[in-house]
Amino acid sequence: MRNRIVRVVLCAVAFALPCAASFAAPPAEPAPDTMQARVMGCAACHGAHGEGTDNDYFPRLAGKPAGYLYNQLIAFRDGGRSYPPMNYLLAYLPDAYLKQMAEFFAHERPPYPPPATPKVDAATLALGKSLVMNGAPNRNVPACAACHGASLTGMQPAIPGLVGLHADYISAQLGAFRYGTRRAASPDCMHDIASHLAERDITAIAAWLASQPAPAHPAPAAPAPLPLACGSAHN
Repeated sequence: MRNRIVRVVLCAVAFALPCAASFAAPPAEPAPDTMQARVMGCAACHGAHGEGTDNDYFPRLAGKPAGYLYNQLIAFRDGGRSYPPMNYLLAYLPDAYLKQMAEFFAHERPPYPPPATPKVDAATLALGKSLVMNGAPNRNVPACAACHGASLTGMQPAIPGLVGLHADYISAQLGAFRYGTRRAASPDCMHDIASHLAERDITAIAAWLASQPAPAHPAPAAPAPLPLACGSAHN
């Protein structure tokens, strides 16, 4: 009797397998191996074309020099910058892959959003403009424009643009440089500069930069001598 039951079960399974196979979904086509497909994971935070989002802390990537973007990807992967989602996503990606990602976003040209309405008073904005355009030589603070370009769109090969960013993001990054939670290649000029800025200076710089219109097609300025040594200025 037991053997008969076993034979019945085996027969039922044998007939069921072809039936189940006939209802199985067709095999999925592999995703295309393109850079657009590879960077889809970036879109949720940085926008489909790297244009940034309304979130203050997810910056624009599009149009920044490829060398700068590459340096930041390396920093997130190797611990120079700390943000767990980025650290996790990049942990096992090789240099060549990161360089391709950087070059992809560097060539993207989505439009910039309109500048932000300032949330500070006129005196604070005036201080921000003065620090950005002239610096504070008595405190060893060079003008932001001396390194980031007269139009503040960055300089090749690895200095980023400052326009088109949220004030809170700029403020947070200056604070991170000052306290060493964001590090750049030695000599770390941004740490040295931020160390000489007061809280009001950082608020003023961030507010003024965020209130400036950005060029429709950012073009990094031609290389020029920098006012101080910066290890991150080259990739």
